[in-house]
Amino acid sequence: MSEFSIRRAVDADRRPLAVMWAAVVDENVGLGTEPPVDVDARAASWNLEGAFLAEADGEIIGSIHVQKSRHGFAEIGMCVAKGWRGKGLGSALMDVAEEWARDQGVHKLSLGVFAHNERAIALYRKHGFAEEGRRVKHYRRKNGELYDSLEMGKLL
Repeated sequence: MSEFSIRRAVDADRRPLAVMWAAVVDENVGLGTEPPVDVDARAASWNLEGAFLAEADGEIIGSIHVQKSRHGFAEIGMCVAKGWRGKGLGSALMDVAEEWARDQGVHKLSLGVFAHNERAIALYRKHGFAEEGRRVKHYRRKNGELYDSLEMGKLL
């Protein structure tokens, strides 16, 4: 594996971001969206404000988005390509997101994560997030399963 870099997402990144995101969605494990993904529609709708991406050898391998609210907090959403998990990429993305949020005057970061996604929960805890609540059987999957969601937050 090569080194990676993180930078702000720009308009030209829309489609490559959507392709990487769709590949993670296809795993049908950690994201709320289920396959299939309309890559072109996703690319067109991607909000690039507060969006950062990680790349290695010219390929997008991860992303994080910080969506500011008018109430001073921001929601985080992230994904890391298979093969890059457990290599420090998630931590690097979290650090960039927190720095950007602080610069924007955000007082709190929050996120939702499937309760069974232990790896992601461990990452968020490592970065100072605490569980604030649980939404029981909140997400209905296409196969009929119902997933719990943990709501986590971190004051900045």
